[in-house]
Amino acid sequence: MGKRTIAIIGGSGFIGTRLVKRLSTRSDLALKIIDLKESQRFAQWYHYADVTQPESLRQALAGCDAVINLAATHRDKRRSRSLDRQVSVEGARTLCNVAVELAIKQIVFTSSVAVYGVVEQETGEEGSLVPADRFGKSKRQAELIYQAWRHAGAGNKLTIIRPTPVFGEGDRGHFYHLCRRIASGRYVMIGDGNNRQSMAYVENIAAHLEYVLDRQADYQISNYADKPDLTMNQLIEGVATALGREDRFIHIPYWPGMCGVALLDLAGKVSRHKFAISRAKVQKFCATAQFTSNGPSHFVAPVELSLAIEQTVRHEFS
Repeated sequence: MGKRTIAIIGGSGFIGTRLVKRLSTRSDLALKIIDLKESQRFAQWYHYADVTQPESLRQALAGCDAVINLAATHRDKRRSRSLDRQVSVEGARTLCNVAVELAIKQIVFTSSVAVYGVVEQETGEEGSLVPADRFGKSKRQAELIYQAWRHAGAGNKLTIIRPTPVFGEGDRGHFYHLCRRIASGRYVMIGDGNNRQSMAYVENIAAHLEYVLDRQADYQISNYADKPDLTMNQLIEGVATALGREDRFIHIPYWPGMCGVALLDLAGKVSRHKFAISRAKVQKFCATAQFTSNGPSHFVAPVELSLAIEQTVRHEFS
């Protein structure tokens, strides 16, 4: 049996680079990295394509047997309101059309737990799909497009992974900014810190994507989170320990803290200054956001969550 050619859309990015590194050791696979931005680590496999442009995607996917779609919008202030829809929804429609033309029979799509919206208890795949923001709504719309593709063609195989927020070395998301505030000694804790939030380490989600690629299930939807879920107090203690700091931070009860942040929001509107802290961010930080997967799986994450946190903190702040 010859090599399977695997396309990783978004393969130049944070998760994509980790995934390509894993797959690059495999003698049974040939790889294509498909992205707007050239891969800094694996330029030899890079192919330019825009997921919303059929012709560029058609050329890049020629000869591929399977596609892993990691394409996502960047979390920055320049992101337009329509960009989530363009990348997730129009990108899904374009990819499915091109897959039909090129007889590609396997697609793995990374969605998000944002499709569930606000959850009040640990939520599995049977949870209600009530996305609360445009990102979650765009991911849910994309899922429906991929599901239609799967039903429309005999032999089409679809796996949808809904990861919790992903962290790791080199990312500049919420976890990194939390660590940076703790490292600076200027961290203020609002609330009791007993709420739990699910997380996923980048190496583990990459390993899970490799696992589902090999399984080639006809159809599967699963959440992904590294367990056990930590309370915010436990997370902060783990970060502080990795930094070699004692957990001596200012703790403010929830409601007084929220009142103070609301005043900051008001001051920001008047002065047109954007503060690093906001009411929406504090509400999200203090909320419970726990997810689990109830489907059968023999996957074992290669890195324990506590070690992943330690490795990430030491890499970024040593």
